Amino acid sequence: MQPRLKSIEFLYSMMKKKLRTGFTTGTAAAAATKGALRLIVEGSPPASVRIRLLTGDVISIPVHTCRLEKKGRASCSVIKDAGDDPDVTHKAEIGARVTLVKHRSGKQPNAGPQIFIRGGEGVGRVTKPGLEVEPGQPAINPGPRKMIIRAIEDVLAEKYGNYTVNSEIFVPQGKRLAEKTLNARLGILGGISILGTSGIVHPMSHAAFIATIESALAVACATGCDRVVLTTGRRSERFAQTCCPHLPQEAFIQIGDFFKASLVAAAACEGFDHLTLAVFFGKALKMSQGVANTHAANSDMTMQALAEWTYEITHDKKFSETVSAANTARQAFELIRKQCPQVIDHVGRKIVKAARVFAGSNVKIRSVIFDYSGNIFFDSEFLQQGVRGG
Repeated sequence: MQPRLKSIEFLYSMMKKKLRTGFTTGTAAAAATKGALRLIVEGSPPASVRIRLLTGDVISIPVHTCRLEKKGRASCSVIKDAGDDPDVTHKAEIGARVTLVKHRSGKQPNAGPQIFIRGGEGVGRVTKPGLEVEPGQPAINPGPRKMIIRAIEDVLAEKYGNYTVNSEIFVPQGKRLAEKTLNARLGILGGISILGTSGIVHPMSHAAFIATIESALAVACATGCDRVVLTTGRRSERFAQTCCPHLPQEAFIQIGDFFKASLVAAAACEGFDHLTLAVFFGKALKMSQGVANTHAANSDMTMQALAEWTYEITHDKKFSETVSAANTARQAFELIRKQCPQVIDHVGRKIVKAARVFAGSNVKIRSVIFDYSGNIFFDSEFLQQGVRGG
């Protein structure tokens, strides 16, 4: 799974400048494997190794540690460089313990070496279905496995065909780092995931965030969830979990600003018949206007729409102007909740309508708006029964 991002605000501020790319945990694992194998074969530790990425490009990665443990076995580690991505694995040590065993008979020399890839200390193990790796296996995705195999083949070539190579990937601080990720929710326990679809980390990639959402939805579906709760961050998720204690942890999915993308992805997952959007008023306002990415929405336009809805409902021009002049959505919420809570109900209903445009009509949509203490102020499901809140 992808690691937790520090904050949405930080992400978008960083995107405004030219960002430095880095390399994935999968690339680091391949580099460590290659370094250890070169020490066994060549007899001296390399200062750096060249790794072929899944894109076909080649990069050079410095070696951090490299030592021969005994004849035919060596360990090597590199320091993960995530570039300007706010990745919890940035500067983490990622290593490989490699053994090379020659067979006296059996395989033909030109058949290529037998290669086994295992997870060691700090590498998580998959315990739930829905991911690229089957339950029971170490969380080393197919892309990194392919790079590790390429790295081994680069060193051994055909003349080492009658050999078996074992590479055990380890991350000394992996268990601690995993606590800062969503791995446990996805059923990856005991450490981090070894990831990478290209080998390169592209900082704050929208695609990476959306891929994380899609993975979380896949796990929810695979573990039997027929409904999911979409929240925009940890605080709204925490309140949603309190309000829906009967739902399993996998049912709660953080979507950040990706309103449209998350609904499209959820609608594409067979098995969900109920989607809940549980948010604070600021995000609710943008969602109610059908904004695909709630960060990109113009705040002035959002408040203007709120003021117009306020006037349509109250016919009080002065009050609508007061709402329009509010500095924040939170301030507007506090004004409206006291004088005309029906406006908040209107926003909540419009969220449902906007969500249906993105998700289609085959799934039930529920919208929940929290007040800033975490209490449910609007709940479209209960409002249909004539009850405010949950």
